[in-house]
Amino acid sequence: MENSPDLLPDDVAALRAELIAARAKGAQIEAELAVAKAKASEDLAVIARQKLRIEKLERQLYGPKAERRARLIDQMEFQLAELEMAATEDELAAEMAVAATVAVAGFTRSRPVKKPLPDHLPRERVVVPGPVSCQCCGGDRLRKLGEDITETLEVIPRQWKVIQTVREKFTCRDCEKISQAPAPFHAIPRGWAGPNLLAMILFDKFGQHLPLNRQVERFEREGVPLSLSTVADSIGACCAVLDPIIKRIEDHTFAAERLHGDDTTVPVLAAGKTDIARSWVYVRDDRPFGGTAAPSAMFYYSRDRAGEHPQAHLAGYSGILQADAYTGYTKLYLPDRRPGPITEAACWVHARRPFFAMADVEANARRKAQGKKPAVISPIAVEMVQRIDALFDIEREINGQSAEVRKAARQDRSLPLVLELEAWMKAQRAKLSRNDDLAKAFDYLLKRWPAFTLFLDDGRVCLSNNAAERALRGIALGRKSWLFAGSDRGGQRAAAMYSLIVSAKMNDVDPQAWLADVLHRIAGYPAHRLDELLPWNWKSASPAAHKLAA
Repeated sequence: MENSPDLLPDDVAALRAELIAARAKGAQIEAELAVAKAKASEDLAVIARQKLRIEKLERQLYGPKAERRARLIDQMEFQLAELEMAATEDELAAEMAVAATVAVAGFTRSRPVKKPLPDHLPRERVVVPGPVSCQCCGGDRLRKLGEDITETLEVIPRQWKVIQTVREKFTCRDCEKISQAPAPFHAIPRGWAGPNLLAMILFDKFGQHLPLNRQVERFEREGVPLSLSTVADSIGACCAVLDPIIKRIEDHTFAAERLHGDDTTVPVLAAGKTDIARSWVYVRDDRPFGGTAAPSAMFYYSRDRAGEHPQAHLAGYSGILQADAYTGYTKLYLPDRRPGPITEAACWVHARRPFFAMADVEANARRKAQGKKPAVISPIAVEMVQRIDALFDIEREINGQSAEVRKAARQDRSLPLVLELEAWMKAQRAKLSRNDDLAKAFDYLLKRWPAFTLFLDDGRVCLSNNAAERALRGIALGRKSWLFAGSDRGGQRAAAMYSLIVSAKMNDVDPQAWLADVLHRIAGYPAHRLDELLPWNWKSASPAAHKLAA
């Protein structure tokens, strides 16, 4: 055998040479393995990147086909980030391994094209001194030919400062009266915090779901010790100061001809436990039927889900309400209601959901791969999902058109599908027992058929209640961070701030910049001009206002 001790040379120099050759061979093998691993990691990242791109393009072109599509995209983005990090680590490891040998070709990842850095960011030039003499002949007669610029994005750590507002006093030598300029208005009493700091605290707590205790801990690490009670006091003061803006958003929201309504759970701290409270939202969004009014959202909090809460929220409203089949809305639809009846518009997404659960082939395949018992795929449920999806395909084509155009398209294209669907559902329902899950799903639709078919006669109505569900998405995400509301007052305070932040986001306004500007100006702002500070009006304000908030 080649590795037998009898075959090894006795000469030390020969042994040293053989050891060096063996180490070189080992380094070469390690380099080849590292390069192969880097290539494999890059392939996985490229595949994940392309899948994500395809998924986003399909969503953009055709809209969400499944209830879980948005969550899948978030999960795919997370997986892509993990694969990109792994690919970069493997690339650097391959570079170091290749550097130890000359027999293996290097590997460089083919990264996606990097977006140019924003032009509005300030540039700081760091000039590397050029040579003073020629590196070839040593001459000193050098002439500048040009320059190469490499841009690196950098961030300046958060800077804290104390602003001293000095008001000089003067005394009159004739009458000895003391004169002094009036004190400036502050966003909150005693004015210990500036508007930008207050806006950051508010947005981090209610927009980024970062509890106050974590914010205070970070402030202390940055050398600014603030007590939790002091910061909490500023939150309450800001809510009181911003109350006029909240009331104007409320008035604007309930002036809509059509509203989206929904609710979600909010854990609230109780004696030795947590209770399940509710957060309600009402969304005005006229953009699907070409409306020019600005979108907005109004949130409310309640300790339970009693029907008296939405009835109180909508006490002065009459129009169209798009919501689920919650029984608490029933009294709102009575014909003798004052100031007028509310017309019910049902959500086809809610109706589609149970059928989709019984027709989810992908989820069933995953259960089977995990060794779990697969569910039964219902052919009736599959056909029902396909029929409903055909209605949504028409809606995507007419989204954003005027109510008249939408109604005409629905009468021409959707009405025949709906009539055929109704006859088919009744025929299928007659074959099922009352306890069958399909029967319950069919009954949900058939018992509320006028509400589900209202969209055929009114172009303002949407097929889904997704606008309200999108507004509640932040609360669903935030529950994982703040766990529960501290009290009923805390829930009401959160609802008020959600109204501000979500309304700003719906109008493509940076909530933190807007809050900072509003807090800076509202104390001395004329009451009859407060509408100018609403998100949709602030968006179209002069650039000076935006610069002030920056």
